[in-house]
Amino acid sequence: MRTAIAVLETSTLTEAGWRRGRNLLATAAVVGWLLALAGFGADPQRFAFSYLVAFLFVTSLGLGALFFVMVQHLSGAVWSVSLRRIAENVMGALPAAFVLFIPVGFNLHRLYEWTHHEAVAADSVLQGKQAYLNVPFFLVRGVAILLLWALLSRLLRTWSWAQDQNPRLAPPTRLSAAGLVLTVLTVTVAAFDWIMSLEPHWYSTVFGVYFYSGSAVGFLAAVILILLGLRRAGYLVREVHVEHYHDLGKWLFGLIVFWAYIAFSQYMLIWYANLPEETAWFRTRTQGAWLPVALLLAFGHFLAPFFALISRASKRNLRQLGLVAAWVLAIHYLDLYWQVMPALDRSGPRWHWLDGATLLAAASTVGLLFWRQLRGRALLPVGDPRLVRSLEFHNV
Repeated sequence: MRTAIAVLETSTLTEAGWRRGRNLLATAAVVGWLLALAGFGADPQRFAFSYLVAFLFVTSLGLGALFFVMVQHLSGAVWSVSLRRIAENVMGALPAAFVLFIPVGFNLHRLYEWTHHEAVAADSVLQGKQAYLNVPFFLVRGVAILLLWALLSRLLRTWSWAQDQNPRLAPPTRLSAAGLVLTVLTVTVAAFDWIMSLEPHWYSTVFGVYFYSGSAVGFLAAVILILLGLRRAGYLVREVHVEHYHDLGKWLFGLIVFWAYIAFSQYMLIWYANLPEETAWFRTRTQGAWLPVALLLAFGHFLAPFFALISRASKRNLRQLGLVAAWVLAIHYLDLYWQVMPALDRSGPRWHWLDGATLLAAASTVGLLFWRQLRGRALLPVGDPRLVRSLEFHNV
């Protein structure tokens, strides 16, 4: 049986390894932001839309991590203890979303129809929503929501670090319960504001759940890839073993099914009601050159990973699990792209180098904050009294 001290000694990044990772991420961030700034100068509107997709993508991963960590605390799960610190570090990158939101705030006029006074003056629907859809209130909501997410992630990580020194600390069950409720509500508001209001005539009461479920799927795929990357570098090889990956595969499989259920429910109810103000959003995204993207989402976000993960053996095959996770993470980005970009071009997707540049800038910035938390800290919650049981975890 391994002691907490032994675990601590073998689960901390070397200084040289940490510096190499930092330098790589810092270089990527500099290149990404220089390209993004050049793209902004060349095509400000395209920059605004490409950047919004990138911002939503990296923020969604942090939200998925926040959801995962709070659920683990509420359920008292043992199996996830040895990998919980990595999830906490992904969640800990949420404060970066506050800074990354700044370019979105400066480009509202390029993104949202309801910020144009002439459009509001000529549209009775937009006039009816003006009390909610106005720039000051939009920015206040965005800042408040991002601060709440940053605060929740900070409190949960502070508790986890304190537990390393004091294993008798009571688990943050009440904080997780309240935080989960607040997160569900605020994610719904954020999804309505940042994505749905791109086409302000459309509405869907289930859209917040659709976005949040996609965030959870994206996070599970990302954390699997992070853990496999650390494993390849020689870290968390025995601490996060095939039994843990098996359960991560089950989580990913279950959340993919849940996402598909929510996505189909939203589409089916709108299709059945056949109300013009509801169907316009889907009609744009299932016609012309957007139709292949919609079909790819149905296949790639559900059918392909569903059958790839349905067997027990596939969840325990780390190579296959990693390939599926990489695919799902890419499809999660495509899902957000499909939600946002038709507001710019209804005829079909126009892939642009700014899509990659803004994604590189946002992802490397978040990656730097994630990596910063690994310096000199254990990759495991060494003070958690359930850690030994997690190390010995075995699926029935």
